[in-house]
Amino acid sequence: MELRRHALQALQLVAPEAKCGAVEALWAHRTGWTHGPTPQADGPLPGRPTLPRLVAPGAVPTRSPFTPEGRAALLHAICHIEFNAMNLALDAVWRFDGMPQDYYQDWMRVAHEESRHFVMLHGLLQAMGRRYGDFDAHDGLWEMCETTREDITARMALVPRTLEARGLDATPLIQSRLRKVGTPDALQIVEALDVILREEIGHVEIGNRWYHWLCKRQGLAPVAHYKWLVKRYNAPRLRPPFNTEARRSAGFSEEEIAFLTGEGRTTDITPADGAARAGS
Repeated sequence: MELRRHALQALQLVAPEAKCGAVEALWAHRTGWTHGPTPQADGPLPGRPTLPRLVAPGAVPTRSPFTPEGRAALLHAICHIEFNAMNLALDAVWRFDGMPQDYYQDWMRVAHEESRHFVMLHGLLQAMGRRYGDFDAHDGLWEMCETTREDITARMALVPRTLEARGLDATPLIQSRLRKVGTPDALQIVEALDVILREEIGHVEIGNRWYHWLCKRQGLAPVAHYKWLVKRYNAPRLRPPFNTEARRSAGFSEEEIAFLTGEGRTTDITPADGAARAGS
């Protein structure tokens, strides 16, 4: 099974259920993967359904988790993050040639786990009487994917270890609010987020590891180059509080954490916005 060609085919699928199924089938055949030349996309990327309607980040409404509608909207936002994260992992597999075998194995594992996250969360959303696509969302995460499509080092720096890593900071805050709600559906979301947070630490670690590997191969100082990439691609400023324990587990050095907490960028992502603005 030619891995990168099948990853592109999965990326181009429109229906979330079909995309998740294709990812699971590809992961199940991982011992038989082969590698050919970089395949060419023959349609728009990523494949996704007509809904949710994509709007500007500031136009995504904020709803209180203390209402059933608000909890459904929050859950939908997280579903959207996981759907986007699956697409991002598939894109990392098919787009970039000449990387070690472990790179492709790592990012297909991420796609596999993100597909499981989506299925788990979508099941909870359906139990609340809603479906993926019922609420508006924004496309910030994929937009950075597109912006960095020609530079794998920038992709590793600014997608998994910047935008997706924001989930490490935001998730405990979201869980705290849901525990205060205390309803059965709210506590089910908390439990699902426990699973996701554990696995997302590993996903961010993969981004960190390959970013440092690429910097070493190119003779770049990782922190200094990251600062340059932030300015070059107008990456969001990440404001505290930071989940430093999770970030250390995900491979951030003390120097990198100091940079995050002590230096500015151009625009802001706040912890409270983590679920909505990092990828919803």
